[in-house]
Amino acid sequence: MSAPSRRNRALGAVIGSAVGDALGAPFEFGPEGAFSARFPKPGHGGEMCGGGGWEPGEATDDTQMAVLVGESLLECGGLELPDIFRRFQRWAAAEPKDIGLQTEAVLSSGDPWNTAAVLHFQVSQRAAGNGALMRASPSAVFFANRGQDATMDAARRLAALTHGDRAAWEGTAVFHELIRLALDGDDPLDAIADTLTAVHPEHRDRYAVVLAPDWHPDLATEFNGAVWPCLGSAVWALRTTSSYEDAVRAAIDLGGDTDTVAAVTGGLAGAVHGITAVPERWTTPLHVPLPGFDGRILDAEELSALARKLHADEG
Repeated sequence: MSAPSRRNRALGAVIGSAVGDALGAPFEFGPEGAFSARFPKPGHGGEMCGGGGWEPGEATDDTQMAVLVGESLLECGGLELPDIFRRFQRWAAAEPKDIGLQTEAVLSSGDPWNTAAVLHFQVSQRAAGNGALMRASPSAVFFANRGQDATMDAARRLAALTHGDRAAWEGTAVFHELIRLALDGDDPLDAIADTLTAVHPEHRDRYAVVLAPDWHPDLATEFNGAVWPCLGSAVWALRTTSSYEDAVRAAIDLGGDTDTVAAVTGGLAGAVHGITAVPERWTTPLHVPLPGFDGRILDAEELSALARKLHADEG
């Protein structure tokens, strides 16, 4: 079998993340192993089961925010942070089914786009969640052809819209870079050491721990809703499996913040294995509501069209 094309990998990153999100949503905050306990045989169907307030195949805030980022990048021809922030505010004001507490606080604060997250962090001192990492697959594809410095800088600036803690910026930057390498056909796992050299020195050691080959999610010192163990768990799932499907299953079976861990894992695994590795039984029911945007609901083909445009416009 020939290696996936760059476009195939780009589609895999965007669709793969959305599928992981929708697949993991019904198992959020559940116990370890819940997915495999319910669906012990891969491939027998029904895994897009819905539940917990989610329809089968319905994507959560992870993918909804990701779509808003991707559409802004395309419509503005690049990174226009005030435009993205306004889209986020419009979405949040429409009361989506799920939204991170910290993200909601920033978007509803009434503060300007360039100070809202900073001011929130100054007061709360808590902004190292995975809420910026979860939405990064479309932007990772868009910036992938611009080199390490540019893609990591864009990731940091996007993360800083809602997260004032630099830890969230650096995790998103690492994710952007790993996607960039995967789209080039390189093994992102082989480049982790080099990628870490580009991480801010104050955060490098902590990321080195969770991205190490011998790290396991059981060693996490924080809940996987935090950015470090979320990214570490996604890399672990990629490293310990050989297919997109197995990687996402492993991510969901970790329990906890299953939709986001699976979304991040799905983005990485999709970029490595390509869209053809994402099961059609998972993409067929996929849909992404966009609260606040005239009742729009993107299906898998519309999400694929977005991914193709992001890939075409990269660089």
